[in-house]
Parts: sequence; C-alpha cells; structure tokens
Amino acid sequence: MADGSKTVVYAALAGNALIAATKFAAAFFTGSSAMLSEGVHSLVDTGNEVLLLYGMRRAGRPPDRTHPLGHGRELYFWSFIVALLVFALGAGVSIYQGIHHIMEPEPIDNVGWNYGVLAASFLFEGFSWVVALREFREQKGSAGYVEAITRSKDPTTFTVLLEDSAALIGLAIAFVGIFLAQALGRPELDGVASVGIGIVLAGVAIFLARESKGLLIGEPALPAVQAAILKTAEADPAIQKANGVITTQLGPRQIVVALSVEFEDHMTAPEIETCVQRLEARVKAELPDVTTVFVKPQTAGTWAKRASAIR
Repeated sequence: MADGSKTVVYAALAGNALIAATKFAAAFFTGSSAMLSEGVHSLVDTGNEVLLLYGMRRAGRPPDRTHPLGHGRELYFWSFIVALLVFALGAGVSIYQGIHHIMEPEPIDNVGWNYGVLAASFLFEGFSWVVALREFREQKGSAGYVEAITRSKDPTTFTVLLEDSAALIGLAIAFVGIFLAQALGRPELDGVASVGIGIVLAGVAIFLARESKGLLIGEPALPAVQAAILKTAEADPAIQKANGVITTQLGPRQIVVALSVEFEDHMTAPEIETCVQRLEARVKAELPDVTTVFVKPQTAGTWAKRASAIR
C-alpha cells in the first residue's frame, strides 16, 4: 500500500478517537441528542479506520496456495464493510436518537460544553480532512472529484475524505440544531439536527457502498493502462497483432492481465514461449501495478467473437 494512503488513515484514526471521547463527554454533561449522535458518528469512524488499516495489511500479503493471485480484494471487502457500518451504526443510531428526542424533548444543560466540543472537533476533523484532500488531489491528477472517485482503484483515501466531509457537515448541523434549540426554546430542534446528521451519513454510506461493491465484484484497469499493455505487445517483433486485453483490478496496485495476441506464422513453440516471457517482463517493467500476465495465442476473428459476447 502507498505510504500516502496509510498516512491519511492514521491521521483520521487519531482525530476521530479524540473527537469521539470529547463528544461523548459533552453529551453526558449536557444531554444533547445531536451531540450524542455526533459521538456515535465519530466512534463509528474510528472503528472504520481500524478496519481500513486491517484491510490494507491483509491485502499486502503475498500469493499462496489458497489465493494464487494474491489477497488484494481484502481491502475492497473491508471498505464495503465500512460503508455498511456507516449506514447501520452511524446513520441508523443518529436517526433513532433524533426521533426519540423529537418525541420526548429534553432541554440542553451546560450548552457551553457543546459549543466548545464542536469547535475542537471542527479543528481535529478539519486537520484530517486537509490531509485526506491533499493526498486525494495528488492521486486524482487533472480529473474532477466525482470522476476521480468513480475511477479510483484505491478506496482508502476517498473513503476517509468522504467520511471527514460528512463529519464536518454533521458538526455544522449539530451547531445549528443546538443553537436554535436554545435560542427558540424548542429542544426538539436538537433531535431534528440529529436526524439531519443521520440523513447525511446515510447518503455517504450508500455512495461508498456502491463504489466499494464495484471494486469488490471486479473492475477493469483504467483505459490508459489497457492501452499501454496493448502498445507494449504490438511493439514485440514476434507478435503479428495484439487483439485485445482483459484486465481485472484485484487491488489498488494489483492488476491481472489476460492478453490475446496473434503470433507470426513462422514462430515455433520454443520461440513463442520466449516471446511470452519477454512480453510479461516488459509489461511488468513498464506497469509495476501489473502482477500477473496471461498470454493467449488467438486469431483476431476469434477474439472479436469473444469480445462481442461480453459487451
């Protein structure tokens, strides 16, 4: 895993752990539903960072007999679990607490605690958000933010970025809810804020689950990577035509390649074997994320029939 992605997760883990503790303390002393929801949110985020780190470590294990192509999809699995936890625990508990507080409103005591914790949380969360945003900008290049997220093969950075963004929005909602509850003498508005926080978390969770599911099921490598593989194959003098390529992204930096090529007619079996070894070495040298290359001798017509069947 890239050091940048780990730095983002570690920063988020430290920030969320501190924030969760202060939010729960404030909720205990003030009785604020919105602050309790925010505490649950930060606690869930803390657990999520632990799961992401666990997934990164598991995904980095080398291939073995039971997983001959490696363990890269472990990270995608745990990213999907993170999305489910954000939805079930973060959003679910926040909405439940909010509805309960609307139906049975209680005045907020020691409101200064809430404002102090919200300010501190905004600073901690903002720091984590800046770290995640800086790393994501380096990864996305010239692509737009939404495009970069949907095309990304590394869910760790954009997961933390979206979690932190939802947290900052949640803090703003909590502040407005607590302020209005005090100013208008309507403590049920605190519960409304809690429901609003839950809705934000649910939206982020659904988006993360959708992106993680696509990676977990199996997405192809980026078009530029596929084009580079075909270009490398075409440049080999023993290959008459590179028909096409099928790629599967098993991890952020783990790509399996199945390449269809048509060799020159005069090639002998030993020469084809040598060409395959040479081609595999060149592809891996030019594209370090490629871990496995399968080369299939095939005519262009046979490839065309195969390719049309999967479009």
